[in-house]
Amino acid sequence: MTLQMTPLNAAHRAASARMVDFGGWDMPVNYGSQIEEHLAVRNDCGMFDVSHMCVVDLQGANARAFLRGLVANNVDKLHIPGKALYCCMLNADGGVIDDLIIYFFSESWFRLVVNAGTAEKDLAWISAQNNKTGSGLVITQRRSGTDALALIAVQGPNARAKVWQVLPQTRTASAQLKPFNAVIVADTPFGEVMLARTGYTGEDGFELAFPATQAEALWNALAATGVKPAGLGARDTLRLEAGMNLYGQDMDETVNPLDAGLAWTIDLVSARDFVGKAALLAKGQQAQFLGLILREKGGVLRAHQKVATDKGQGEITSGTFSPTMQQAIALARLPLGIEVGDTVQVDIRDKQLTATVVKLPFVRHGKILIS
Repeated sequence: MTLQMTPLNAAHRAASARMVDFGGWDMPVNYGSQIEEHLAVRNDCGMFDVSHMCVVDLQGANARAFLRGLVANNVDKLHIPGKALYCCMLNADGGVIDDLIIYFFSESWFRLVVNAGTAEKDLAWISAQNNKTGSGLVITQRRSGTDALALIAVQGPNARAKVWQVLPQTRTASAQLKPFNAVIVADTPFGEVMLARTGYTGEDGFELAFPATQAEALWNALAATGVKPAGLGARDTLRLEAGMNLYGQDMDETVNPLDAGLAWTIDLVSARDFVGKAALLAKGQQAQFLGLILREKGGVLRAHQKVATDKGQGEITSGTFSPTMQQAIALARLPLGIEVGDTVQVDIRDKQLTATVVKLPFVRHGKILIS
């Protein structure tokens, strides 16, 4: 199978990146040292090519009404242009088709950013719902074609200053931008740029969406200021430290989002109906989503390891060795009734090793939040 490539593929190879097949995309896992890339984001500034993710523009007079029924979070929270909302898009059984971000720019224009591996099924689902509801929206994916967008996430305590160094035209518009907001600046040397503060690392920064034809030029300009390229490896350890879900590991179409720690993204209170609402109300929450820290030597926490508790069995959904904490950590789905501070046993290579249940996140804005 021929792998898909982002507009930055040649730049990654020129930087001697180790490339891997990531859901059908040829992507960099690291550029030499995953640990150095991780720590650069925590302590200074790093950048990620996330152009494999898919920008989808929904345009039409019925856009808001359509999204009210499409996603579990309530788009009526979005009124200020550029405001963003993290959402789950569910199937009729309440399983997660995808988690995505919705940006509001006008009553007739909402922008979605969906996951790379789910983009094809997401577009098919959205199109089917558009037809089913007769909403008449124009659905435009911006990952290929003449209007394709590249996506670069610049993350870390010095990220915004570095972006302004390369894109000084954006500073006035984005200097007061709050988290989970975005702004579009038309007149830059790299074309029209959307700057969003919706990062996936637990650090500050911008996600930049701009013409794919300018991808290498902007990437190289950021690198010239000292922004360190970072790959999928660091992206995963950073998001796990930040307690952020990864689609396909921490939730999928078989998982109730209430069991994935995503109750805060689900609006079950308003009269608004949405796909999957009836199933969520019928099933309710059956498990809880918490963190684990391994307290014994002899292993690393990994996905699918079983967790023995006095309330029944749980399972790790994502695990790693934390470069920031220098400890093995994990996200886990555990039985109801388990509390923060409880001791559990994790099955690692036929050994039962002790772990402590903790509240997420582990790390945020460079600070370790738990011990």
